[in-house]
Amino acid sequence: MTPTPPPTSPPPAPLLAPLLAPLERVPEGAWNAADYETLAARHLAPAHRAYVAGGSGWDTTVAANRAAFGRWAVVPRLLRDVRAGHTRLSLGGQALPHPLLLAPVAFQRLAHPRGEADTARAAHATGAGFIASTLSSLPLEAIAQAAGPARWFQLYFQPVRETTLDLVRRAEAAGYTALVVTLDASIQLASRSALRAGFRLPAADGLAGNLAGYPASATTALAEGESRIFQGAMRHAPTWDDLRWLQAHTRLPVWVKGVMHPDDAVALRAEGVAGVVVSNHGGRSLDGAPASLAVLPAVRAAVGPGYPVLFDGGVRTGHDAFKALALGADAVLVGRLQVYALAVAGAVGVAHMLTLLVEELQACMAQAGCASLADIGAHCLAAQPWPPADTTAHDPNAPPC
Repeated sequence: MTPTPPPTSPPPAPLLAPLLAPLERVPEGAWNAADYETLAARHLAPAHRAYVAGGSGWDTTVAANRAAFGRWAVVPRLLRDVRAGHTRLSLGGQALPHPLLLAPVAFQRLAHPRGEADTARAAHATGAGFIASTLSSLPLEAIAQAAGPARWFQLYFQPVRETTLDLVRRAEAAGYTALVVTLDASIQLASRSALRAGFRLPAADGLAGNLAGYPASATTALAEGESRIFQGAMRHAPTWDDLRWLQAHTRLPVWVKGVMHPDDAVALRAEGVAGVVVSNHGGRSLDGAPASLAVLPAVRAAVGPGYPVLFDGGVRTGHDAFKALALGADAVLVGRLQVYALAVAGAVGVAHMLTLLVEELQACMAQAGCASLADIGAHCLAAQPWPPADTTAHDPNAPPC
């Protein structure tokens, strides 16, 4: 039996500090963009944080995305005049002040009551491109009212073509300027880490704001001997015919997200796709797939220098963005980091995170002697051993661990 403490003893400290409500100001301790990942632990419920951080299966590809950046070092240069430096670019015919875009992320009301409206507002304030998800918590029309002109709509093909077409017409009417079709997520295995943390998608109203009101897809019974995967989950997976049908039924440029093989990129370019996003879905698709950064150079080499290629997968710092640009990307998508910043401080947090990322990118460019994005290339990087050598193991003056 545990003894009862005397009345004068202080109450025992709680095992876990209570979650903090989202702030309406820049938080203390956010000195770098990546700090928002740490700070989010105070604001996101543990199960929700596990869902945001996790991928699929054993989270192998999530870890690979982050590790890939450590295999490259940025080489500093001397005596380069960068006083006229800038990060401006043109992407899809739109002028942008920097190459950082907010990736499509589903169900953002899990992180903040205002959800995607706040991330869109932050993107507008900082000049970042914004991509709204089909699975956003808010309807695409409401998001468009908060977003700036550089807004794209990420599309998942729906089981019924009429539903897909209606989503496209709504995006066109709401002023979205491009469609980003995600093709690598027809089937996903749940993240073991999120399941262990007890995460389940809540059945709250408005969780999937864009799909409310559409008829639910009919469940087709499997015949004896049919696979739950091939004839079940993959029954409505999109094909080349679906992509061609979409291109024929929209006036918007169509980009494809989820490209990991050079041959797929070449085939998509031949079909008239406006550009591709090299992405493994943040590790949420095929667990064990290579890191997005690892395949980026091959995709760029396959499609040539003039074809638009975006990058998505593991970016936490401006140095990460620099490395992706150096290895062939025209611009970089930021996914999980926007959710962490949203959970901490809403639109203020996301805008501050983006500002820090841009400044980190600019500082990296300046020290590498790059005055513009056009100056960034593979020549700016050096491969380094991975994992990095332990430089303190045999140093008698090294501080204790």
